[in-house]
Amino acid sequence: MPESLRRLNINEKAKITSIAAGGEISRRLRDMGLTPGTIVQVVGRAPLKDPVALKLRDFILTLRNNEADVIMIEKMENAS
Repeated sequence: MPESLRRLNINEKAKITSIAAGGEISRRLRDMGLTPGTIVQVVGRAPLKDPVALKLRDFILTLRNNEADVIMIEKMENAS
């Protein structure tokens, strides 16, 4: 069942299933490499939980929680 990327804990991995936004934010997220089928892993969070640091495609990307809210994911089993 798809859920928001914001729900992932540190070190959890997931596959992006869709971007639940349109227009500029959707284009911007896709330009950053956040496309359906991409595997992402949460590698850190700021002290106040915003932003979140993600590892994808051999680089680290930080997103604000409002951006992570529109990225739908499926958690990967046995992610470590």
